[in-house]
Amino acid sequence: MALNPRMADWLGRTVWLVGASSGIGRATASALHAHGATVVVSARSVAALDAFAKAHPGSTALPLDVSDAAALQAAAQTLTARGRLDCVLYCAGHYHAMNATRIDLPDMLRHNQINYLGALNLLDAVLPPMLAQTPDARTGQRGHISLMGSVAGYRGLPNSLAYGPTKAALINLAETLYLDLHAQGVGVSLINPGFVETPLTRQNQFRMPALITSEQAAREILQGWARGEFEIHFPKRFTRWMKALQLLPYPAFFAATRRLQQT
Repeated sequence: MALNPRMADWLGRTVWLVGASSGIGRATASALHAHGATVVVSARSVAALDAFAKAHPGSTALPLDVSDAAALQAAAQTLTARGRLDCVLYCAGHYHAMNATRIDLPDMLRHNQINYLGALNLLDAVLPPMLAQTPDARTGQRGHISLMGSVAGYRGLPNSLAYGPTKAALINLAETLYLDLHAQGVGVSLINPGFVETPLTRQNQFRMPALITSEQAAREILQGWARGEFEIHFPKRFTRWMKALQLLPYPAFFAATRRLQQT
């Protein structure tokens, strides 16, 4: 069942991807560019963004730090002064494995600053002008907000003390945004990947089941948007098992998780 207007025709549409210097964000920006979208990429790495813009003529590099709310406000004003924003994807992320026996508070706060508070900074910057836009003739919506969550936010997981709670917060945030904005003509989608080959996941010292490439992830995201999905999760052969864990009562969940740790 489509919970959002289907977005398959990207020709001439402007998409702003925040956190697009590498990994899923960069691959999705490249795929959107190939489908005719006007792509704007943001991240802290000026060199990476400039390289993307050079390789994708017509795209715009807009360097910024998501923890700087004023910078996001200024960037949003610059973009909306040029025209409408059709879709905004927040995919900035920070990840280090962490266990409660070895808490690193500064790094925990950095996870929160980038993964969650940065998304709030972006929403504060883009929602007012997006709500003021006239509906698009092709979709009937004023715009679309997409947040990059993770299956790590479904339930508490080992070594996910810092990362998992930020993704759980994004999942809750996306659900609430959908309820608030659907009637206002603004689409909302939530992207929950499993394991994807990115600079963040390369630090993992454990086997990552059903690992896919960033390019495969980008294709899944565009397909999910084209189907009008609210939650876009992939790869299904892994994420369906993770969804099943959500249904378990605590005794069964903790027992299953302990067994997974031992494999």
